[in-house]
Amino acid sequence: MDERYEAIVIGTGFGGAINACRLSKKWPGKVLVLERGKRYPLGSYPRTPEAISRNFWNMPAEKRKRPKKIRQREERGMFDVRNYRHMDVVLGAGLGGGSLIYANVFLEPPPEIFDVGWPRGLNKTALQPYYDVAKEVLGARPIPPANGDPRRRVLHNEVYEEVAGKLGRPTRLLDINVFFGNDFDNPLDIGVQDTNRYGALQTSCTYSAECDAGCNYQAKNTLDLNYLFVAENRYDATVRTEHLVEKIVPVNEDGQDDPAADGTHGYKVYFQDLKHGNPREGHALTNRVVVSAGALGSTELLLRCKQVYQTLPNINDRLGTRYSGNGDFLSIIVGSKKPVNPNYGPVITRVISFNLFENFNRDHAFLIEDASYPPFLAWFVEGIKPDYLWLRLIWRTLVKLVLRWITGRSAGSVGIALGDLLDSKLTFHSALLLTSGVDKANGVMTLDDQGRVNVDWPYKDSIDLYNAIVEAGKQFSKTLEAKDFFPLPTWFKPFRKNISVHNLGGCVLADDPSQGVTSADRATFGQVFGYRGLYVADGAIVPTAVGSNPCATISAVSEMVAHGITGIQPDADL
Repeated sequence: MDERYEAIVIGTGFGGAINACRLSKKWPGKVLVLERGKRYPLGSYPRTPEAISRNFWNMPAEKRKRPKKIRQREERGMFDVRNYRHMDVVLGAGLGGGSLIYANVFLEPPPEIFDVGWPRGLNKTALQPYYDVAKEVLGARPIPPANGDPRRRVLHNEVYEEVAGKLGRPTRLLDINVFFGNDFDNPLDIGVQDTNRYGALQTSCTYSAECDAGCNYQAKNTLDLNYLFVAENRYDATVRTEHLVEKIVPVNEDGQDDPAADGTHGYKVYFQDLKHGNPREGHALTNRVVVSAGALGSTELLLRCKQVYQTLPNINDRLGTRYSGNGDFLSIIVGSKKPVNPNYGPVITRVISFNLFENFNRDHAFLIEDASYPPFLAWFVEGIKPDYLWLRLIWRTLVKLVLRWITGRSAGSVGIALGDLLDSKLTFHSALLLTSGVDKANGVMTLDDQGRVNVDWPYKDSIDLYNAIVEAGKQFSKTLEAKDFFPLPTWFKPFRKNISVHNLGGCVLADDPSQGVTSADRATFGQVFGYRGLYVADGAIVPTAVGSNPCATISAVSEMVAHGITGIQPDADL
């Protein structure tokens, strides 16, 4: 790639997609977008056990800690699961980044979040116009009312609303980035296809509960159907999937690598083209770079450029600090007296606030959201229930078959027995509690001996939050008159390991280099201190946990980064 680009965007999550769109509007045909994962067009997400088992990300050359079974197997799937000290994380790989596997929630945090840890002047009021634009582009709205249509009834939404009332906690329907048609007041019938306002084909939500596994109907408003779609199809951005960026190097006025340069003359981005049997090395020149590989990906890339390749030696030592898992936590309730049906509907529809949106308490601020999971996973759950339950059902079925053969009874009784065999209340009467909260955001990301990012999460500093979350889960379970309540299995001693899908921090915004890695000044918003034309736009620049699902805040700060680069006020028309 000998052509010099006006900008190279690395990654296609919320930060990368937004900047790809906004920058390509400023410089049509002069923006290059590099994404390590694949494209996932309509109907391409795997569903068979064999295909799902290969839908994980692993590059043996990266030498990351992986299960022995896949350690030497090259896989370029959608789920990148990593294990660290006291924290496991799940990342998305593919065109659209984390939007391919997120639960669609667009939820702005309360104003109090910005009072501590954020730069001066960067508050809810300053970000509100950018929240508004991103919300409109992403098509966030609550689920349509059922209006007598049983297909639009989401049982777990109703159950959570009832529980919230009994607990005396505020609750409301959430805005979710799901396609129900272009007219919010008159939704399309379920399963009907139409082009969205940007020209991409989508399907009106089928309530399949498969959001987190990739929507094969393109009912999720993933980034490849809006921001990225416009960047590529309207503004001629060059989008290269299966391209893994290795390093960024400043160049001198002759376009030659110069690690002593500050970016005034641009950068050279080195990458591997993974589409071929053996990865091919490549590079491209650009006037500016926007790093949007996610909190872990962006931080790792810059750490490697600073410490391993020494091509960006002047990034300050705040790089890698203030990691947050955004207070993520998962609990399971089994044996609810009332049916919950967690296998139908959009994955999340409702939020219950615990000292986040009311009576704000920074040490105990969190929310609980309802959750569903795909029916194919429910079959798996039913399949691993205790053996004695299966034996009892199978024995009863066999007895009825034998009696029918001896007595000549109608096959109807056998049909009833087979129905009993398939009937189960284990999943239908279970509930998932998805939680986010305001953790201390004091984790540290460093490089291990292989030059790969490692996360040290001091869970004890946020233990009061996690204890409050567990206690709320117990109250929830008691209200449902459930048989059992289980926090995340790995949370028990001696493991004390949490899991996060909302990683934040590592390159945080700050008023000066003594406090963070990227500039909060409007003129250079998101630019790495010490370098010109080198930006970060994703969850890595978010300075603290936001308590709510962070995609709204990541989108807002990324819109602000793009606004500063282009000088163009963003709008929803793209």
